[in-house]
Amino acid sequence: MEHLMRRRLWLPLLLLALGTGAVSAQIPTAQPPAQSPPLQFAPAPTPPQTWTWEQVKDRLELNNPTILAGELNISELQAQEITAHLRPNPNLALLTDQIAPFTSGEPHGVFAYLLPSATVSYLHERAHKRELRTESAQKGTAVGRSQQKDLERGLLFNLRSAFVQTLQAKAVLKVSLDNLEYYDHVLKISRDRFEAGDIAQIDLDRLELQRVQYESDVQTAEVNLRTAKIQMLMLLNDRTPIEQFDLVGVFDFNDQIESLESYRLTALDNRPDLKAAIQSVDKAQTDYKLAVANGSTDPTFSFDVGRNPPIDFYFGFDVSFPLRIFDRNQGEKLRTKLDITRQERLKDAAEAQVFNDVDSAYATLNSNLTLLRPYKQKYLAQAVRVRETILFSYQHGGASLLDFINAENDYRAVELSYVNLVGSYLTSAAQLNQAVGREVIQ
Repeated sequence: MEHLMRRRLWLPLLLLALGTGAVSAQIPTAQPPAQSPPLQFAPAPTPPQTWTWEQVKDRLELNNPTILAGELNISELQAQEITAHLRPNPNLALLTDQIAPFTSGEPHGVFAYLLPSATVSYLHERAHKRELRTESAQKGTAVGRSQQKDLERGLLFNLRSAFVQTLQAKAVLKVSLDNLEYYDHVLKISRDRFEAGDIAQIDLDRLELQRVQYESDVQTAEVNLRTAKIQMLMLLNDRTPIEQFDLVGVFDFNDQIESLESYRLTALDNRPDLKAAIQSVDKAQTDYKLAVANGSTDPTFSFDVGRNPPIDFYFGFDVSFPLRIFDRNQGEKLRTKLDITRQERLKDAAEAQVFNDVDSAYATLNSNLTLLRPYKQKYLAQAVRVRETILFSYQHGGASLLDFINAENDYRAVELSYVNLVGSYLTSAAQLNQAVGREVIQ
């Protein structure tokens, strides 16, 4: 037996020695060992671009194609001002008459009785037509500028909503990841208890099945975050990859708001659509004055010079004007006069819309604040306390598995409800800013 054991010990040693010698025999000793290639490090990932609200807002004004198209429309309106201010051009008429190439009658040259003349005429516009055309075009440009600001107001609200949705999705994702991490910690403790025989297999299975909800919350939050970022990049007309784009901002609420009346007064002073409606009434009044002025007759003054043999040189003056037997401008006068009343009604409708927007946004904001205050003051702390207490009781046999699952679900629901309420508050604050016409709530 001892002899057999020695053979078993020496046989591996002999094989190892023979193998080492064979390998060393294959390596040529005359050549130096080959150098290993230098290490190549992968490039560091590009950090995501982090944008604040002010940077996003500036980028919207620079890159959004709808805003850029509206600015071109203003330039077109300014070009129409140039056209409206143009003066009528004078007319030049050249006349050569009494060319006599025929030889009948007394002998004469072809140009013996030539009658050359030149006439310059100019249409004189009365009743300040040119000035009224220019004024109407300028007021049209002012209306266009106000409408452009109203367009920016709407796009700014869409941008703010997308910004809030991105911050909300980030907050929901963080809460979901924290809940999943906490639940994984509970599962680890539960598995240790199962291995120690402290809980049954069915209780562990029910706990592991409950983890699906938290995984679903994480996946849903990630999809919502990507969707919100895509909406942001679309409004900014930016082609940055989603992974390299991020936003930062304060995701919280401020329960101090001003009175409804102060927001109403601010809206009346700042709403661009209301300002455009008021400017449209003023422009309609100018258009009516222009229609009345266009009904007046415009004389044409002429000056002519020429030669009429035997007169060597002559000049003359002429004035012509149309006879207003039929007034062909009555329809335009009536239309522009009716348009004044129509624009006044539209102004009243715009003012009513301002009050409606402010009142609705204020009511929504106040409702969100009413719900958020008890969450921050009481419900969040209560949810944490109940979850920790039930977990401690469950681990020490003082509470059932169902009690622990219910407490965990209640905590998850309270946390997600709070985050969604903060998002609703920020959205309603953006809605109030849009209703007022400027940022009254940051």
